[in-house]
Amino acid sequence: MTEFNLPIALTFICYLIVVLVIGLVAWSKTRTASDYFLGGRKLSSGVAALSAGASDMSGWVLLGLPGYAYLAGIEAGWIALGLCVGVSLNWLLMAKRLRVFSFYLEDAVTLPCYLHRRFQCPGPWLKLLSSVFILLFFLFYVSSGLIGAGKLFVAVFDFDYDFSVLLGAGIIIFYTLFGGFLAVSWTDVFQALLMTLALLLVPVIALTVLGGYTVLVAKVEGPNPALMSFFTDRQGQPLSGLMIASLLGWGLAYFGQPHILARFKAVHSPHQLKTAAAIGISWSVMVYCTSIAVGLTGIALIESPLVDSEHVFMVLVQMLFHPLLAGFLLAAILAAIMSTVDSQLLASSSTLAEDLYPLVTGHSLSEGGRITAGRWSVAVIAGIATTVAMEQNSKVLEVVAYAWGGLGAALGPVMLLSLYWRRMNWQGALAGVLIGGMTVVIWKQLTGGWYDLYELVPGFFFSIAAIVVVSLSTAPPTLAVVKNFDWVVASVRAQ
Repeated sequence: MTEFNLPIALTFICYLIVVLVIGLVAWSKTRTASDYFLGGRKLSSGVAALSAGASDMSGWVLLGLPGYAYLAGIEAGWIALGLCVGVSLNWLLMAKRLRVFSFYLEDAVTLPCYLHRRFQCPGPWLKLLSSVFILLFFLFYVSSGLIGAGKLFVAVFDFDYDFSVLLGAGIIIFYTLFGGFLAVSWTDVFQALLMTLALLLVPVIALTVLGGYTVLVAKVEGPNPALMSFFTDRQGQPLSGLMIASLLGWGLAYFGQPHILARFKAVHSPHQLKTAAAIGISWSVMVYCTSIAVGLTGIALIESPLVDSEHVFMVLVQMLFHPLLAGFLLAAILAAIMSTVDSQLLASSSTLAEDLYPLVTGHSLSEGGRITAGRWSVAVIAGIATTVAMEQNSKVLEVVAYAWGGLGAALGPVMLLSLYWRRMNWQGALAGVLIGGMTVVIWKQLTGGWYDLYELVPGFFFSIAAIVVVSLSTAPPTLAVVKNFDWVVASVRAQ
């Protein structure tokens, strides 16, 4: 334990009190299942935008991405470029149509429910398969957040790793369990602002200490000039087409992230989405750029190489700031972790309560029963993810990459085409989910040559191919499905 730990602990406690109070207030306003899972579709444009961004950027944006930039230098900019393009297209292509489609399809709360109603699937297979992939990949995604929480408490307070993971899980479960979507969205706004402050302050103060950008470049290039080259790796070798495609490919996953798409469905009015998109895109670009700047300033300022590169943000904070301010900035890591894990837990629990439970039992739950089932589901999923996170040597970025890619390939193409292609049928949707998800699972196990390509990229395009081929090879969608599609598209254009 260092001399800074007491003031840092006090600031952490203040932060946690604010988050837990928000959860309790949201609990008092949660009356229906729609309130619990989508906040009653009453989010303002600003809340929706910042909540979508914060739920997207888990602890990896303060741990994994700066850590990658610390090791690889400006090469990490390819990931940021892909993500900036992806988040922009997600807002511009998906937000308005998904908001209108999901509302008119009998207020579809979950993505599996939306797909089932969109194609009027005659059996449970599309809903079942999409639910299984959501739960599978969210288990890894939630565990990545808990790994980040474990690393945070170990680095700052020297806690035991297993205890740190349990502590992080307990905090997140509390306000997600009771407050539901409103608690998650309101805390996301607070956490997004805290993340913004942290990611702006650290590189700005670091540059001030260094004496400006020119000194930063000189210090980074001093031991290894390749670190400041956009087109070479850290060894100075030209980046291959596979590597660039893998890094840019991160942006493809946005179309299939349930916890982000939920914010589009929850906004109060489709008319607010233009403002929300402007806020969301601008905020994301700023966060990704400053995250990489943190890693680069770490190269210049930290003299001894870090054993764990994902500690670079934490080390810089404790080097550059007074303990009280350092405590608030380190709390931003917990904010980033919590703002994503809570959203993922809620999306997973809604899939269990709204989709899988009726399929398994053969009957639906009452309004109160749906909320209760959702809360139990949060606890169960968090418990399993906590067990997975107990592997201390796991890298946050590696676990996130697998889960992010799996969701993006299994659901992204299906969701995107379902909003634009009237000829698509349920058989094509089923094939797309299956091929996309299984490609990621199988590709991840293979190495060498083309298999070094990030599994999301082949999974995404194989899924699109499967949707198109199977849809065109089978009977067209029913007249009722086509009429619904045309009617909703007309409604979108009219708003």
